[in-house]
Amino acid sequence: MMTRLMRGERMVDLCRDYGISRKTGNKFKERFDQLGVAGLADQSRAPRVIPHRTPPEVAEMIVAARRAHPSWGARKLKDVLEQRGHQAPSHGAIERVIARAGLVAPRKRRPRHAATESTTLRTANAPGDVWCIDYKGQFRLGDQSYCYPLTITDQFSRYVIACEGMAAISDEEAREVCHDVFRQWGVPGAMRSDNGAPFASTGLLGLTKLSAYFLQLGIALERIRPGHPEENGRHERMHRTLKAETTRPARTNLLQQQERFDDWQQEFNHERPHEALAMKRPAEVFAASPNAMPEQLPELAYPLHDDTLRVSNWGDINIAGLGPVRLTRALAGQHVGIREEVDGQWLVTFASLDLGYAKGGNRLEPIQPNLPESKL
Repeated sequence: MMTRLMRGERMVDLCRDYGISRKTGNKFKERFDQLGVAGLADQSRAPRVIPHRTPPEVAEMIVAARRAHPSWGARKLKDVLEQRGHQAPSHGAIERVIARAGLVAPRKRRPRHAATESTTLRTANAPGDVWCIDYKGQFRLGDQSYCYPLTITDQFSRYVIACEGMAAISDEEAREVCHDVFRQWGVPGAMRSDNGAPFASTGLLGLTKLSAYFLQLGIALERIRPGHPEENGRHERMHRTLKAETTRPARTNLLQQQERFDDWQQEFNHERPHEALAMKRPAEVFAASPNAMPEQLPELAYPLHDDTLRVSNWGDINIAGLGPVRLTRALAGQHVGIREEVDGQWLVTFASLDLGYAKGGNRLEPIQPNLPESKL
């Protein structure tokens, strides 16, 4: 077309022959005059100016915030930037910025659990209703020793009440941590755990010294079903964040690792917004339990039973007429109540938990009830 135009043919005739408008013909002539033959090639249609594009200085702040908190998504980054007084772009724009910076790692698709039948686990309607306790999986420190973090959270507010690194899983040390926490934040209505030590055992009704301590304080026991970690999903999700933000890399020794846990706990509770809390921080929702920790453990009383017996160091009680009855060493030194039933059996109770029926022959027939409601 340009060749024929240069030979003197009229633009109007050429446009009619090539089936284009006069405006298009003039556009190609202008591009040919400016750029030569290269001007006739397809040109980029991308806009030269994008008025809504994230300014470079804002993009730099977003990238810096993401590098400081690699596990935080666009919503959390937006909320934090706005809390600092910056005008942050939309969630989608933030996602594009961190993606262009190469800060989005591909995620492995996780299986979704189908709905299952209801369990005895209650719904927390306020802080202090249900606390969750667990040992996070162990990991090796720089000095080649192992760290076992013990964690406690409030189910309602997601507040991390405790995160203590330990050299081993220990019933005694777990009880010391719980004792300190109860002194500071009060006693929860229920404590939820899995079925592992030191929270549960294979003995009588899964009791351990730690769970007996909870019952003595009037705390109801909640245990998720084996193989169903989703029943404690909020706590497990916290563990995933804990692992990503405090163990990669792990610190040199247990003391240094505990310092990292302390810093992370402060950040998680007071700085990190939570989408399930309408972008509030857990500390904005959490409150101490209204049930204060008693100065001394209460003496267990059984006014509706016939007698109160002390459990021996071997885990036995001696019922007149039946002889010794084996319970569990988890209750050694504790007091249980016994009550004779109409059929001659003896009901054995610890705190608010009915353990089973003594029938003689050193045998207790356990009761497998739903775990008791809190007395608080």
